[in-house]
Amino acid sequence: MAQHEKVVIIGSGPAGYTAAIYASRATLQPLLVEGFQPGGQLTITSEVENFPGFPDGVMGPALMEEMKKQATRFGTRFVSGEVTRVDLSRRPFRLWVEQEEYTADAVIVSTGASAKWLGIPSEKQYQGRGVSACATCDGFFFRNVEVAVVGGGDTAVEEATFLTKFASKVHLIHRRGELRASKIMQQRAKENPKITLVWNSAVDEVLGDGKAVTGLRLKSTVDGSTRELKVQGLFMGIGHEPNTTLFKGQLAMNEVGYLTVKPPSTATSVPGVFACGDVADPNYRQAVSAAGTGCMAAIDAERFLAGH
Repeated sequence: MAQHEKVVIIGSGPAGYTAAIYASRATLQPLLVEGFQPGGQLTITSEVENFPGFPDGVMGPALMEEMKKQATRFGTRFVSGEVTRVDLSRRPFRLWVEQEEYTADAVIVSTGASAKWLGIPSEKQYQGRGVSACATCDGFFFRNVEVAVVGGGDTAVEEATFLTKFASKVHLIHRRGELRASKIMQQRAKENPKITLVWNSAVDEVLGDGKAVTGLRLKSTVDGSTRELKVQGLFMGIGHEPNTTLFKGQLAMNEVGYLTVKPPSTATSVPGVFACGDVADPNYRQAVSAAGTGCMAAIDAERFLAGH
């Protein structure tokens, strides 16, 4: 027999936890399925300095722990594990966490987005110690040092441009001989005296002393030769991927897979299903904006349930 719930929240992180705080205070007794990375992307960020209310900054994992405690205090229940399948074709909606089946009158999707990484072991080793996927989160820590950004699209140029506020020099590393970025972004990169374009190169290895990044080994995509580049930071500018595979063919999404919502609400294409946080946000991807939409989703769900 499937366990029935009024509201199931899929995914943790600032959006999911905030939705849980609001839904549980509205006495909806939500069940939150934490996913494969409880706490979301902030658990791989070290210090968060731009979340309001923490003038001295706060560690990402600690902030998520506090949000979870707050949701627990108001009666949210948690299931560890991942939702492996959903059926949103009719209400009550059906969800499976591994083999366990649940039914729900309303669903809040906060599965987030994952930064795309290069997929080399050394980048994992130095994640949070010089390797980052978020310039707006971590740029501040790279004052007056040289850093590198990998990528050739708008994301990469945006990250590189932002980093010039702090770094003494930003090397933009691209596999090809020209950028994929829009004309205006290309112009911006070429005109910025702090940005150096490194063409036809791929990051072969992140070099470090065990504690922090000291440089990169670059490999030419033309002749395969390698050389070293001294930098103290490496930023991913190769984009993010929304975690929406689960909802393909069931919820409307844009061409790259972000869930589409009906502004100014968090309503998806299926009545009773709401989306918040990075899974529906290709633009801002900040903890505070994710938390804001989490609050909206819980209020939207509460109003939907009151009318049904």
